[in-house]
Amino acid sequence: MMPAGFAGLEAQLWLWLVAMIRPGAAFLAAPVFGASFVPVQLRLIIALAIGIPSLAATDFTLPVDGLATIEGFMLVLGEVMAGLALGFAVQIGFSAALVAGETIGNAMGLGFAAMVDPSTGQNNPVVAQFLSIVGTLLFLAIDGHLALAALVVESYRALPPGDAWMSAQSLYGLVVFGGILFAAGLSIALPVGFAIVLVQLVMGMLARSAPALNLFAVGFPAALLAGIVLMAMAAPIMGEGIIAAMRQGLEEAARLARGG
Repeated sequence: MMPAGFAGLEAQLWLWLVAMIRPGAAFLAAPVFGASFVPVQLRLIIALAIGIPSLAATDFTLPVDGLATIEGFMLVLGEVMAGLALGFAVQIGFSAALVAGETIGNAMGLGFAAMVDPSTGQNNPVVAQFLSIVGTLLFLAIDGHLALAALVVESYRALPPGDAWMSAQSLYGLVVFGGILFAAGLSIALPVGFAIVLVQLVMGMLARSAPALNLFAVGFPAALLAGIVLMAMAAPIMGEGIIAAMRQGLEEAARLARGG
């Protein structure tokens, strides 16, 4: 027989489990929180700390027959989809820095040089990895992690548990917003990438005027040096572009959190 003091423990544990689903799914898809170097235990603690007060502010009650039912399964599925949509919207804005880095790296001739990204464990071009680190620092500097947590809490008002299904219009808007990723990445890389293309055109004209010139021996160091100098000069503008892309991602997540 269960002691009287533990009579409601099982129901409370199920409530905590439901409370962790949406924040946990959002942090799994979001930048910084979803990095592989972030311990799973830390994610669970943060998700529980955000989910408990958010769930307490709603009139949520567990299904009568528990979560191991069709109703419970649909409840969990809706929470997972809502959390993933919020985190993925922020991730789209964050990934603009990676697109810009790959564009600049290919223009500099560093497309073959890659290093392991600690956040994903995959190999990324070195320039893309550099801009990813810059984007992470800027994301924390503009309090993007706090804004994401606030959006998760806000989403419980428009999308309460049990009725967290997003409309087709919301999901379509998220897909359309994905196209902004490429536009934002190219706009960030435009100042440096276009200048490097001009350097390569000059190297091509020199090769035509002096056929004996070893284009690879001269052109590659010139493009590499020009890329490094131009990135140093355009760093403030590129930083503003990365911040603008991340703010667009947070705005899209805010639209989803309001059920728009």
